Amino acid sequence: MHCSSPVDTEWVGGEQGRGNDSPPSRHGYKKVDKSKMPPRNLKRGGSGKPKTTEPAAKSAKKELDDSTELVAIECLATGRRTTVRPPGEEKGNKEANSFWLMKSEPESRFENGVDMKFGVEDLKVQHNQTACWDGVRNYQARNFMRDMKVGQLAFFYHSNCKEPGIAAVVKIVKESYVDHTQFDKKDPHYDPRSSKENPKWFMVDVQFVRMMKRFISLAEMKQYHQEHKTKEGPLKNMALFTRARLSVQPLAKEEFDFVLSLEDKKPI
Repeated sequence: MHCSSPVDTEWVGGEQGRGNDSPPSRHGYKKVDKSKMPPRNLKRGGSGKPKTTEPAAKSAKKELDDSTELVAIECLATGRRTTVRPPGEEKGNKEANSFWLMKSEPESRFENGVDMKFGVEDLKVQHNQTACWDGVRNYQARNFMRDMKVGQLAFFYHSNCKEPGIAAVVKIVKESYVDHTQFDKKDPHYDPRSSKENPKWFMVDVQFVRMMKRFISLAEMKQYHQEHKTKEGPLKNMALFTRARLSVQPLAKEEFDFVLSLEDKKPI
């Protein structure tokens, strides 16, 4: 799943050992009993080769207001608009994060013989357009994913690429569960310090919602961030700039809404 080099070393991937009910992982070390695997489009991995994304990490928690306002997500293919009330936005739950930004690598980069590439196009060809966000090896990022709730929305951010930025919207469809890649010695995300009795790393499942109407580049968001720091705008404290190294980051509702609004504006 997830463009500057990930410094937090939280990687995602690995299909080995995933349960029968688990979706494909972002970066897959493919050594699985295929007879037990659900039908899926193998385009992401081509001949069965694993694909991946950049490290996913988490950053500073943002306070959300008690707004009951719904978030409208429009499907560009059908024109249908769906409204979603983020699960975390409930009265008395101001500290909950309801929106996220998740980074993944859309371009090939091999680690231990495994292609870590996993862009949004790779997600779209998975069964039910769903994949597990495995390989995160940063404690803060892991903790953020453990906070995620089914139905919450996230931006799919392309990183470690020529032009980093937000490419699509995804949603959380399965809450935190054990990341199997930590136990696989042949997987780039293997952690010898972790055990099945006391696992250290967890992951969530994400599903494609829609592409952004236009690609929102890191450079464009940075200009707004600089401007908002002096004018108290919604992106003044955006984790993408205050904690840039994290590959899974929380977003305040005002940040999510503002970035979404950029779709209908010309790039600056």
